[in-house]
Amino acid sequence: MNGNTQWCIFILTREYSIIMWSEIIREFSDSPSQAKVVTFLLENGFSVNERGRINCNGLEIPSTQVAKAIHTDRRVVDATAQRILSLPLHRTVFSHMRVTPDLSRVADHLGLSVMTIYPRDATEKGIVSEAVRVISEAGLSIRQIYVTDPLLSEDPKLVIIIEGDFPPRVIEGVRHLPQVRKIVL
Repeated sequence: MNGNTQWCIFILTREYSIIMWSEIIREFSDSPSQAKVVTFLLENGFSVNERGRINCNGLEIPSTQVAKAIHTDRRVVDATAQRILSLPLHRTVFSHMRVTPDLSRVADHLGLSVMTIYPRDATEKGIVSEAVRVISEAGLSIRQIYVTDPLLSEDPKLVIIIEGDFPPRVIEGVRHLPQVRKIVL
């Protein structure tokens, strides 16, 4: 590691997470178009660099492209980025955001299988641990797992990707967990 590497680890309780996300969004409640930009950045893990440019893991994304994706004006994107930098909490959060690859869209090409789990109540504890328990008891190795944040997603989900296929007993085991509303393979 060089001397310029910065690390930021957030360990959040559910209560702090709710306060933090609502505070981030609330700051932009006076401008629906800027709130739309902030939501888009959060949903996609995009950061804002010290020059007020939108980034994807260090690569600058032109404001015009962000604007086009969310049907707004480039100036709204630029103004939102500058506003983010002017707010200490927002600056900290958005300067450390990173995108993680999602293997679910290429799973078929890599010999992987995807199980998407939709919970009855995404705020309930134990959803991830119970699903992982069923899968690990079958001796399967998980390649990737991620959860969409219930505070940022209208339909939160748990996505689990494994090598090979999910055996029927694992599918049924997960399907019958009390926290699970439905699964999609």
